[in-house]
Amino acid sequence: MVRIPMPPPAGRADLHNHTTASDGTLSPAEQVRWAASQGLAAVGITDHDTIAGWAEARAAAREAGIEVVPGCELSTEVGSTEVHILAYYFDPGEPQMAELLARMRGGRRRRVEQAVAKLHELGYREVSLERILARGGESVGRPHIAAELVEIGVVRTLTEAFERFLAHGRPAYVPRPKLKPDEAIAAVRRAGGVPVLAHPGLIGDDRWVREAIAAGIMGIEAYHTDHNDLQRQFYARWGCDAGLVVTGGSDSHGPRGTRTVLPGSVNVGLEVVARLKELSAWYQRTGGTLA
Repeated sequence: MVRIPMPPPAGRADLHNHTTASDGTLSPAEQVRWAASQGLAAVGITDHDTIAGWAEARAAAREAGIEVVPGCELSTEVGSTEVHILAYYFDPGEPQMAELLARMRGGRRRRVEQAVAKLHELGYREVSLERILARGGESVGRPHIAAELVEIGVVRTLTEAFERFLAHGRPAYVPRPKLKPDEAIAAVRRAGGVPVLAHPGLIGDDRWVREAIAAGIMGIEAYHTDHNDLQRQFYARWGCDAGLVVTGGSDSHGPRGTRTVLPGSVNVGLEVVARLKELSAWYQRTGGTLA
């Protein structure tokens, strides 16, 4: 298959990036400056279950001459299937949304505490919960445990940490906090935000794409680093046919993770940012009324 290159990033937006506020390797300011250095006009800051990076990212964006698209990524599950929801332009002070984010972050901490306890039972008592919590802040997770295992010499790489200890079925695995896709979608819409189905090609079962559309998803991330050209075209067409906003992003986690993905390597036009803003403004004017 002939690889179709993405358009150059100038005047364009990468709507999916992570920082040290969750599992990225650059601070929010550093991630914004890195995005700006790639010629982007706008960058989404979409950390897992937290908005902790928004303020720092916005301050850096003003200096760098780039726009921040505020968001977060909510990890939901149906059975053993992960379905990620990107939430854009929501009101973080809306009570039910604030409670949901707090619940998810609390669940993340408990998951890490239980995983560390399992590692201690396995004999790795030098693994420090305190250091892991300091790495991850309020959105701590398995990547921060993996980084601790690398630092203290139990494993050589982050990938090895997951393969030996942290992946599903491995001895230190702990299930994630439970959140259903329809619950996340409804919460985002109540908060005046725009819920977007993240990287649908990674879900592994398109019936959950149909379920998300039925539950009120408003956008679909057709353009993603891990989608091939056929998947990009397929989900973009599906999104258009369903009346959804078709978005895209690199899912960059900075240069020091399991792989380096440049911000802007996957991008969309600024008209997508404008459409997200329009939808959010309409929902906030109407009190986030569900259709």
